[in-house]
Amino acid sequence: MKKEEKNNGVSLFSQSEYLIDQDPIEELFALNLGDFIAENLISEDLARKIGNSSKDKKSGLINQLKELISIYSLQNTLCVLSFNASEEQAIYTSIAYSIVQMLEINACHIYLEKNNELELVGTTSSGCDLETAKKAFVSRETVFEDVIAVPMHCNVKSVGAIVLETEKVINEEYLQLVESMAILFATSMTLQQTIDEANRLTEDEASLSEDLQHIRAELTALIGDLCDYQQSFVEHLANAVDTKGGYKVSHSQNTANLARQLCKQLGLNEKTTDLIYYAGLLQNIGKIALPEEMFATNGKLSPEDLKKIQEHSNLGVHLLMNINFLSEVVPYITYQKERYDGSGAPEGLKGQSIPFGSRIIAVADAFSAMTSDRPYRKAMPVAKAVEIMESEAGTKWDPIVIVALSRTV
Repeated sequence: MKKEEKNNGVSLFSQSEYLIDQDPIEELFALNLGDFIAENLISEDLARKIGNSSKDKKSGLINQLKELISIYSLQNTLCVLSFNASEEQAIYTSIAYSIVQMLEINACHIYLEKNNELELVGTTSSGCDLETAKKAFVSRETVFEDVIAVPMHCNVKSVGAIVLETEKVINEEYLQLVESMAILFATSMTLQQTIDEANRLTEDEASLSEDLQHIRAELTALIGDLCDYQQSFVEHLANAVDTKGGYKVSHSQNTANLARQLCKQLGLNEKTTDLIYYAGLLQNIGKIALPEEMFATNGKLSPEDLKKIQEHSNLGVHLLMNINFLSEVVPYITYQKERYDGSGAPEGLKGQSIPFGSRIIAVADAFSAMTSDRPYRKAMPVAKAVEIMESEAGTKWDPIVIVALSRTV
């Protein structure tokens, strides 16, 4: 984020005319709003509306809370998972099965705190070491015993634990993925609970200004935390994908970095560039659900394994569709295997009908793969890779993106 943009966001709410009764807490709230603008979470018009002063302090606080709640609840800007209570067991069981598939472990169990007790809300098998889950819940640290218990916690509190049953040592990248997922879910759930409490306070005529100020501080802090944890989750997910795919370097990160450079070379705006960057990190996300040994071959795959790898983007899109805050990158990932001449998949789109972000990621992904070591081959020299891709411009790749590649690497 450009420094001047962040400064502009802060200065908009550092003026006394936007503060309520010169309350020092208002200044902190103003700084948070400045960050929200700078990170493109809200517009300046909406932020100014939130920050407007009021003759009545309580009324002003209620208006601020309602606007902040609308950002999260209505626009789903920060939503991770959205479902009602009746769907809880099915959703968490689905998450548990996904974790088993990604990590290739024996079983997974998800516990949530309810009425001061840990309750099993999702599982892939019967029976589990509840005591180890309780230890992780209380300590807020991952516990290694007969099972591995990962705490679901945020800066405010613990909300549950994810228990992993395995007979093998779990790769560090996979464990970090589960830990980041647990923190992300816990923060999102705590934010939703805080929103529910804020709604109750704004509708209660007897609520005090001090209570409204306190819930506003909690709400803005949680939103900021959730933004950080979302980025951490995406990065850990990309690292886990690279580990599963057998890359000796961070292929996903390299692809995303190159995609960002291509966007800059092509003059794309910051919002689009950020979306393409995240799509670049996650463009091979489907590999996380495939067996690790499939990628550790000498390049000779069975027809069945080859088909699974070719279809891995569909698995990834399905996963991303269930994580709301990543939904905007789905189209770029869905069509990354299309080819400029219409010979690609899944729809056989041609030329300009392929999303521009998909065309950029396709070039970045291919170039990064060609110039990286793999288990079954050495990296190709940069000049050779560029030469090959230039020869395929207009068939596999968008010629405009290839020109940008030759000017970038």
